[in-house]
Amino acid sequence: MASKTLIEVQGLKKEYVNDEMVTKVLYGLDFKINQGEFVAIMGPSGSGKSTLMHILGFLDTLTEGKYFFKGRDVSNLADDELAKIRNEEVGFVFQAFNLLPRTSVYNNVKLPLLYSKQKNHDQLVKAAIKAVGLLHRINNFSNQLSGGEKQRVAIARALVTEPSIIFADEPTGNLDSRSGNAVMNILEDLNDQGHTIILVTHESDTARHAERIIKLRDGLVIEDVRVDHRRRAKDGELMK
Repeated sequence: MASKTLIEVQGLKKEYVNDEMVTKVLYGLDFKINQGEFVAIMGPSGSGKSTLMHILGFLDTLTEGKYFFKGRDVSNLADDELAKIRNEEVGFVFQAFNLLPRTSVYNNVKLPLLYSKQKNHDQLVKAAIKAVGLLHRINNFSNQLSGGEKQRVAIARALVTEPSIIFADEPTGNLDSRSGNAVMNILEDLNDQGHTIILVTHESDTARHAERIIKLRDGLVIEDVRVDHRRRAKDGELMK
């Protein structure tokens, strides 16, 4: 069965105007991402990868070009329409975790459901926490957790609305290698279960957990390749 296109961008450009000074960030990108893919967007600081993630995740808008999400042209939607798609379709995992400190794991994970039409909140929260292996920590405050556990809570929070796509922005950047491996293991498992993952990173070792790497430099795609020998967190070996 052919994969469905989830994301398609055509001639995507982004510039910021501040006091009549124009800063160009993205210079006309073209690519597609299919449902169920695990894609790493990779590049050095200043390459435009975070700006691209913000546009794809409906946190920012493009300046020129087209963005199709699930076949719908979302290039020029109003802020409230973008917020609706973002709340229903997208989960985010950030480097800094962005958890509420003196708040339980359960309530941190539940937070996105406050803006959701979905029912069965308790069931969804517990399922998301179980998916990251933290049911034993469900009543702990987030400031009682290790860095690796905090990031797993952040993944559960991204999962809880059952989004079409999960964006992970440098998810291992604040973690030691063991905790980072555990986080990548969870992202791999979620992808194996059919979730679409877009990983933003400047680390080549982290990017090689994905099936495909889109490399940016100076606001342009310089490479878009399949990963022949993926690095898997489960056993540390390279997998065909």
